[in-house]
Amino acid sequence: MSELAAEPVSRLGDRALRAAEELGDFVFLSGAALAALVRPRFPWRETLFQFEALAVRSAPIVVITSVFTGMVLALQTAYSLTRFGAKPYVGSIVGLAIVRELGPVLAALMVGGRAGAGIASELGSMQVTEQVDAIRAMGADPVQKLVLPRVFATTLGLPFLTVFAITVGIAGGMLVAEAQFGIASGFYLQTVTSVVRVSDFASGVAKTLVFGWAIGMVGCHVGLATTGGTVGVGRATTRAVVLASIVVLVADFFLTKLLLLLPTDAVLGAFVRLLGTE
Repeated sequence: MSELAAEPVSRLGDRALRAAEELGDFVFLSGAALAALVRPRFPWRETLFQFEALAVRSAPIVVITSVFTGMVLALQTAYSLTRFGAKPYVGSIVGLAIVRELGPVLAALMVGGRAGAGIASELGSMQVTEQVDAIRAMGADPVQKLVLPRVFATTLGLPFLTVFAITVGIAGGMLVAEAQFGIASGFYLQTVTSVVRVSDFASGVAKTLVFGWAIGMVGCHVGLATTGGTVGVGRATTRAVVLASIVVLVADFFLTKLLLLLPTDAVLGAFVRLLGTE
């Protein structure tokens, strides 16, 4: 009886040890990627190729998701506010929600689903066919050759996609507000610009730098840890999408808490310095 009672505890301990080991491998890979960033001969050509494959080709799905999200949000908001005589505030609510949360998070989830799966499947296939070992045998660093370009591409590409997501999301809400509820587009945009500040836009876009890095690192980590042949590649692809989505949502909560604690001027100043305009 005692052995039966101890078996669940033993399984729980094994899972905790595997989780700790995997977390350690992820941290080690992240450190190796940062170290490869400062090495000479940065792989610019491969990075540009991955930027086009992971970021540019993700634009259509991000745009479609964002425009319909803005339309649905405007529809639900206007319907609810009409009962209280507050229909003119539709633009304010839609704009603030998309700029601060929905635009960045939806763009990250779409890129995480598409790019994360692509990275995991590609690197997973290379791992099970021993192509990664062949790169090491030739004296090259797989982290610099495979991981760094993909992480760099997702980290830089996601903020640009977020700007598109915010723009088309607000535009989609404006179309519904004008066509179905008679809210003039000029008034709609005026209410958006009167409520949404530059600091709101900066905080929303700044979070996507962390989201993009996390998506790239999760995809590379899962892909390089793939075992079990083609079946393992399929499992790794699914796992990468799930983990990337969870990491994005968890990181969004903590980053939002952190950005709300920071002064507005500090957020705006950091964003301007990041763009190199100071």
